Amino acid sequence: MEYFTQQLINGVTLGSIYGLIAIGYTMVYGIIGMINFAHGDIFMVGSFVGLIAVVVLGISAATPFFLLILALLVVIAIAMALTAVWGWTVERIAYRPLRGSFRLAPLITAIGMSITLQNFVQISQGARVKPVQPIVTGGYTLMESADGFAVQISNIQIIIIVLTVVLMAGFTMLINKTSLGRAQRACEQDARMASLLGINVDRTISLTFVMGAALAAVAGVMFVLYYGVIDFYIGFLAGVKAFTAAVLGGIGSLPGAMLGGLLIGLIETFWSAYFSIEYKDVAAFSILVIALIFLPSGLLGRPEVEKV
Repeated sequence: MEYFTQQLINGVTLGSIYGLIAIGYTMVYGIIGMINFAHGDIFMVGSFVGLIAVVVLGISAATPFFLLILALLVVIAIAMALTAVWGWTVERIAYRPLRGSFRLAPLITAIGMSITLQNFVQISQGARVKPVQPIVTGGYTLMESADGFAVQISNIQIIIIVLTVVLMAGFTMLINKTSLGRAQRACEQDARMASLLGINVDRTISLTFVMGAALAAVAGVMFVLYYGVIDFYIGFLAGVKAFTAAVLGGIGSLPGAMLGGLLIGLIETFWSAYFSIEYKDVAAFSILVIALIFLPSGLLGRPEVEKV
């Protein structure tokens, strides 16, 4: 029971990171019906921006707790702002000119932007792995078995889970309660009609890319603090996992994206704990295939209705 509980905590933490990235995929697809395959590399850019901010500010485990929390909030804000600019630039340069083109063109452009971002970071930051010393240390022991195995939750895991819940609640309220959210839902239903009714569709789509990039930046910073090592290629695998999470939860659904991220994180963690770690990716994608056979729209997705 203790070992299961520990893996549950680890899986929820990993799933929270996947969920934050998956929200960006599902928001973009929900409005313009396009998969932004460069989103994983936006996450990678956010992780590098966060790492650079940590180094510039001189944050370490020796920093007093209050100043550490304040400095981490500054790092997250910097990463969100700069990565959001990247997200806006990618949409403005690569996607907007092709919005009225045939559906394969934006997909090819997305792959091209992914390769461009990877190579840009590789050239500017180097191809070597970038390590960082643990910054948020310490934790709590929840329970301990008779044989001495202790179930622990670290402070960084608490921060990741709490931050994910807060951001998910905040973005849900933004989508449901604000004028921007109403504009996004209108564009999702019928972009042409939304434009005729006075909604600035181009601005709404750009802000959607910006919001998705900002969430990916938060996930990137949490990834750096949690694992302590990044390179220019982390965006590819994380992006594929997050896209899988978005599809599993129901592409176009924000709660579905978060649910899918949690499920992918739990599947990977439990498979690595009880079976062979080499096949954790196979297990995750196999579960996706099985789920889509019985639920083609995902767990919380809605089937598309063809307009006549």
